[in-house]
Amino acid sequence: MPMVRLLVTHMGGTSEDAKDIFQDGIMIMLEKIDSRQFTLTCRFKTFLYCVCENLWKSALDKRHAASNYFTRKVDPDNEKEFTELIDNKLHEEIFHEVFESLGPVSKKILKLYWQDVPPQEIADKLGYTYGYVRKKKCEAQIELTEKVKKHPGYKGIMNSERIAKEIVH
Repeated sequence: MPMVRLLVTHMGGTSEDAKDIFQDGIMIMLEKIDSRQFTLTCRFKTFLYCVCENLWKSALDKRHAASNYFTRKVDPDNEKEFTELIDNKLHEEIFHEVFESLGPVSKKILKLYWQDVPPQEIADKLGYTYGYVRKKKCEAQIELTEKVKKHPGYKGIMNSERIAKEIVH
């Protein structure tokens, strides 16, 4: 735990974040150990550290993406390409549509997380346990991501971007 705490705090997190990452890392390790195909080829501590590092980097990416999403405003005075404005609008519409399809508890928890409210405070505020809030947040993020990827509009955007890249290269 001290190594994970050091990693997380040096990368802008809190001790609370480190505890969450460590717990998630242990859960992943237990799942891997239960898998018959898994063979540990290094020290357990090294593997756990790498898992936690990847989890924290992923969490930072998600926080950054959520932060960018909520702070991004379309400035009419700003000269942007028409297609970029349309793409941004489509992304926003897809996100809102998918987000609204989540359950009310998932939406509340995600909104509070995106506002950087600590997990324990979310649990206290909503009347749930700390563990339930963390589990529900993870489930909601997975559900949100999967629904966005399956959304026909998202698939269309990704397909058009793929075609554009093929044309350019």
